[in-house]
Amino acid sequence: MNPATLQRSPYGSDFSGLVCGFRFHVDHPGERIEAEAASEWLARDDTTKEFIWLHFDLANSSCERWMRTRLGLPDAFFETLNEGSHSTRIEHQEGALFAVINDVMFNFELTPSEIATLWVYTHQKLLVTARLKPLRSVDSLRESVKRGEVFRSPAELLSHLLRDQADLLVQIVRRTSVEVDGIEDRFLSMRGAPTRTDLGGLRRVLVRLQRLLAPEPGSVFRLLARPPRWLHSQDIQDLRDATEEFSLVLNDLAGLVERIKLLQEEVAARVDDQSNRTLFTLTLVTVLALPINIVAGFFGMNVGGIPLAENHHGFWLLVAIVATFTFLAGWWAFRRRRDM
Repeated sequence: MNPATLQRSPYGSDFSGLVCGFRFHVDHPGERIEAEAASEWLARDDTTKEFIWLHFDLANSSCERWMRTRLGLPDAFFETLNEGSHSTRIEHQEGALFAVINDVMFNFELTPSEIATLWVYTHQKLLVTARLKPLRSVDSLRESVKRGEVFRSPAELLSHLLRDQADLLVQIVRRTSVEVDGIEDRFLSMRGAPTRTDLGGLRRVLVRLQRLLAPEPGSVFRLLARPPRWLHSQDIQDLRDATEEFSLVLNDLAGLVERIKLLQEEVAARVDDQSNRTLFTLTLVTVLALPINIVAGFFGMNVGGIPLAENHHGFWLLVAIVATFTFLAGWWAFRRRRDM
């Protein structure tokens, strides 16, 4: 049996590391293509009106070796795979587009804190994407291809990929906004103050998404200023639109982070106010109890010469003295409270 025909898991790969492959003809939906057929197709010269998209799983040990020997990709692409920097960017090198895209991992719990990286190589008739873990934007693009959506070039596929990433980020921002709305409503209605830990967790996730998903500012500008010759004007416009759309989403994300920060400050201010009230109450009790403690301490001494010891009205005289000093101490404490 040909290894390429072995049944795969929904997000698994074949012997070459290929997860999925599609061949596109201009103005026609994509058709599935296997690894060996893709290698033979790339060796032909009559493919000017066609292009292919190959998506690989780098967790497959034979994937990188197969791409080196059968696809003829430049060494710069493999250097990008192995370098430490995973910042989101799109660059023009050796007549092709190299992209590093960070995206939310594909899972069924919509947990936005798990980030994985996608490496992209785009040329006139070839789009290669490679990842270590399944990504949502790639799965969305694959579903669009399966539904019969028509693409005119690999650059349009890349633009679609960027828009899918932006759409996913919009969903995360909307869902987090709803969660923050609920926290804010409970906070304002005094139905239970949110903890700064919960808000801090949301803020950390959003800041991490903002830091990892935001493209390097200069990379897209340099690409659009000096694009490859094979890149059509419509492709350039699509990349520009996708970048602008993604920038708007990142601005919304930054606004949501700032909103959470302000809500954290409000929660902290309320907690500090409650702490001050509690401390004032304890201080007031201490001040009010101070006169009677002092008088009781003096009259509790086991020595001679205690005044009023023989006076029949001594007790009530001491009560009046203690009450007077307690009233003065309370008046002083409340006056200091009003002046603060």
